Parts: sequence; C-alpha cells; structure tokens
Amino acid sequence: MHDIRLIAENPAAFDQGLARRGLPPLAQELLGLDGARREAIAALQRAQERRNAASKEIGQAMAAGDMARAEALKAEVAEIKTRMPAMEEAERMAQAALQTRLLEIPNLPHADVPQGKDEHDNVQIRTHGNVPAFAFPAKEHFALGEALGMMDFEAASRMSGARFVVLKGALARLERALGQFMLDLHTGEHGYGEINPPLLVRDEAMYGTAQLPKFREDQFPAGDEFWLIPTAEVPLTNLVREQILEEASLPVRVTALTACFRAEAGSAGRDTRGMIRQHQFNKVELVSITTPEAGEAEHERLTACAETVLKKLALPFRTMLLCSGDMGFASQKTYDIEVWLPGQGRYREISSCSLCGDFQARRMNARCRTPDAKQTRFVHTLNGSGLAVGRTLVAVMENYQNEDGSITVPDALLPYMGDIRRIG
Repeated sequence: MHDIRLIAENPAAFDQGLARRGLPPLAQELLGLDGARREAIAALQRAQERRNAASKEIGQAMAAGDMARAEALKAEVAEIKTRMPAMEEAERMAQAALQTRLLEIPNLPHADVPQGKDEHDNVQIRTHGNVPAFAFPAKEHFALGEALGMMDFEAASRMSGARFVVLKGALARLERALGQFMLDLHTGEHGYGEINPPLLVRDEAMYGTAQLPKFREDQFPAGDEFWLIPTAEVPLTNLVREQILEEASLPVRVTALTACFRAEAGSAGRDTRGMIRQHQFNKVELVSITTPEAGEAEHERLTACAETVLKKLALPFRTMLLCSGDMGFASQKTYDIEVWLPGQGRYREISSCSLCGDFQARRMNARCRTPDAKQTRFVHTLNGSGLAVGRTLVAVMENYQNEDGSITVPDALLPYMGDIRRIG
C-alpha cells in the first residue's frame, strides 16, 4: 500500500510510476479523498472542542447566576451531541474511502525495471545448462505419466473436476522427493528456517500480502472467515504482521512446503491439459524480511537460491527480468525463472522472485528499529518460489524421459527415492 503523505509530497512522480504500469494518473483523485478525510477529521475535532468549551462555560455561567446563558449553553451542547454520531460516521467513511482506493493500486516499478506491456518485453538476464537434444520425439509430461499409469486426470476429474490430478506409485514418490529435496537444500545450505504454517488464513492476512481485494476471484474462500492460501507467501510474510523487529535480527529468512489453492479465474483455455496450471499444487516458498537498505541484495540472493534447485537437478533454465507491465501487483521488481520443457519445446515459468519494498509491510504494519532509534520504519519484504513442486516434476519428467517412455531419476533425488533409479 502507498503512503498518502509521500504521494502528496511528489504527486508527479507517483503518476509517472503508475504510467509505467500502464495506469492513468491517480494522485489528484487520492489527494481529493485525503482532503475529504482531513476535513471530516477537522470538523469532528472542532465540534468536540466546542462541546468541551461550552460545557465549561455552563459552570461559569451558573456560578455567575446567569441562568439564561447556562440554559442556552446546555442547548448548544445537546445539539452538538446529536450531530456528532453523523460526523463520526462521516470521518469513518472518508477514511475507508481513501483506504479502499489505496488498497486497489499496485506497487510502483523499481528504477531497474524495463519499460514494457507484457511478457514479450521481458529481458533475459542469464541462461544455465544446455537444452537437451533427443534422438526421438519428446513427449509432454501428461503423455508420459498417463502411459506409465501413474498420472490419472480422469479419476481426479470424477471427484474434483478439471485442473486436478491423482499421482500414483513412483511418480507420487518423485513429487514428494522433490519437495523434501528443496526444503533440505534451503534449510541446510541457504539458511532458511523451516515453517509449517496454517493453510487457512483470515481476510487481514490476505489483505496484508495483497491477494485481497483485487484478486478475490482467484482465491478459494473457506467459509465466512477463512481463505485457502494461494501460496505460502501469505502466512510466511504475515509472521511479522503488526510486529516491531529489532534490525539486528534481520534478515529473517523462512521457507515452507505447502499445498496451494488457486481458482485460476483468468486462465480459461490456458494449459487445460496436464499439471502446469492446477487448482491445487505443492510449492516450496522462500520469504525474506529485511531492512530497506538490504532489500536489493537480498533479492539477488533469494533468486540465486531458487536457481540452485534447478542447477542441482541439472535442468536447463533462463532467468528473466520482468518488464513494468508484466510484474505482479505487489512487486517492485521481479525475476522469473523459466525451465526448459522439451515436450513443449519452450521455457515455462517455474519461479517468480519478487522484491516488494515496503508495500506489503505498510498493509501489515510490520516495522523495524535500532535500539537507539526513537522512530520505527517499515521492513522490506521479498518472496519467491523455491520451487513450484508440480512444475518441477513436469520438468524432471520431460528432461529425463527415455525413448521407451521411462523416466530416469536425477542423481540429486536418489537419496529420497530408495532403490528407484528409473521409473518405468
């Protein structure tokens, strides 16, 4: 969320940032809402001050024997009291109008972010590994999985509908192995603390990380009070909600392997076959909480940690810097890591690593301070997939497929697979 005070200090810069997102200028609209809020507060304060002053004058008038004036003052106080509930409601409504509008506006792009409209304007930063050359036509993961009898979309559809899958046997174990491998890597080598968070969160947690209000249709509600998490970013980032952290304790780095749930409301007709885009999937999430000064360096570090998963699995990938028109709502700057899928013959996103600045921290009221500081300041938050487990399974299946339809288990996963070296 944006600070209306900063917008007031430099409305032109705010509108320029929005223009990079392809949005119209909004500074004057927001300043108008803020003006209405300030006037409502001032009107209520004036009424309260006059009520208090008149109450004192009543006693003075009575002490002087001026009963007529005392009665007039009593009538004035009574009239002010009758008006105050409406004034209090006006203040509340004005505050809510500004807050609601601010919650709907995305973060502003970092200066390093290239200008652009969509994925075609993203910039390749680096590549790693060689795209495999098969002596046979490469198959997509769902063809491989169904032929093995270990990937059952039909059974999932009968019980849950489209965009679900039932994994069986060695493929189920391979998916489990991938999640455990990622967790062990990030906790053992990258210094992230493992968290087992709730999968159900309340409205305020979803507002805190900006899934609400804009992306309500993409979420799965779970009754009147809860939402199923679309990503572990939500509970992990909200660990510091309404907290004041000592700067000496930063950065906080946490990770979790959770199920994630997404309605995919805007994805009709896209990736309808297979496991690329599902309503339920497993993902290892990385979240960092830092000081403002450390945010950019932490972004590079977090991205490198996610890339290491693919390096250890010997999967070819490229890292893209997203343009201003393709970034997520809460992001200042995002790297997408895209893995090569031979069955599709192209790179597909497997991780988004985002620097959010203080955008989420303002929504959560998450702050930090030094021991000698009188004032606090907002922390900076970062998040990234480390990695999406289902999509990594897809990448392993397609890159490690054999001509007979079997799948070789990557060396990095052998400790998690028992004696299984080949799935066939």
